[in-house]
Amino acid sequence: MKRGQLDDLLVFATIARARSFTRAAAELNLSPSALSHILKGLETRLGVRLLARTTRSVAPTQDGERLLRSVESALEEVEAGLGAIGERRCDPSGSIRITTCQFAAHTVLVPVLPRFLFENPRISVEISVDGRLINLVRDGFDAGIRWGRHLEQDMVAVRVGPDVRMIVVAAPAYLERNPLPQSPTDLKRHNCISYRLLTRGGTLPWKLERDGQAIRTETEGQLIVDDPDLAVKLIVAGAGLGLVLEPKASPHMKTGRLVQVLNDWSAPFDGPHLYYPSRHVTPALRALIKVLKWESTARTLE
Repeated sequence: MKRGQLDDLLVFATIARARSFTRAAAELNLSPSALSHILKGLETRLGVRLLARTTRSVAPTQDGERLLRSVESALEEVEAGLGAIGERRCDPSGSIRITTCQFAAHTVLVPVLPRFLFENPRISVEISVDGRLINLVRDGFDAGIRWGRHLEQDMVAVRVGPDVRMIVVAAPAYLERNPLPQSPTDLKRHNCISYRLLTRGGTLPWKLERDGQAIRTETEGQLIVDDPDLAVKLIVAGAGLGLVLEPKASPHMKTGRLVQVLNDWSAPFDGPHLYYPSRHVTPALRALIKVLKWESTARTLE
């Protein structure tokens, strides 16, 4: 193709689509007389009439319709190629520091990060797994991932996972030695594994809910831990009853190593959310938010 012919074809396609020299001239930032001159030269070179022109209308001829279909397809490919180059030049870059709990790190970040990093080679991600609630601005983090009920104030929050439940479970061996609890008040007679609160001290009360009625009970037992995975292993081993996240218990329940008790006292609560200060959203963080944003059909947290 000779130099300038692609420009001439673009002029023809713009006039044909607009059905007007005036509108096409405004779109291309040229004068109508300039467009008329370009089109006349194109028709002369091709030896066919491309547009039927009257004082009131402009429409492609049969030859013009055939050429327009070919030109539009080619122009779309060119625009797509130029767009891809533009997107590449605008690839997000930089580092992202995230603070999160163990559960969200494994269920939200691990399934997504490998592909995200492969597709964004100029982005690096630092993950700090911490059970404590962190002040993002003070401690230099770009974002955090926590349960919806534990979000800092004045933060923008994006859901990155479904609602979950805390359920009470025990090993069959433990239940063979102890009566099956029928209500939350029965927990006082059981060896319950407690979870240490790293931020405020003390142990985490067990919160159970049924039909809108919530009960918080201080449990007793021989074991206190600060690692949820360790708690699950001890429960599976028969050390006592435990209140754990349902996705952590599900694999063991499927194999019969754990049994859920007080089933009707487990209500769902807000799942994991990514949160960040509204004034600080880098292109890298925006790209990560886009792939983490929860869609109910996207994936399950197991």
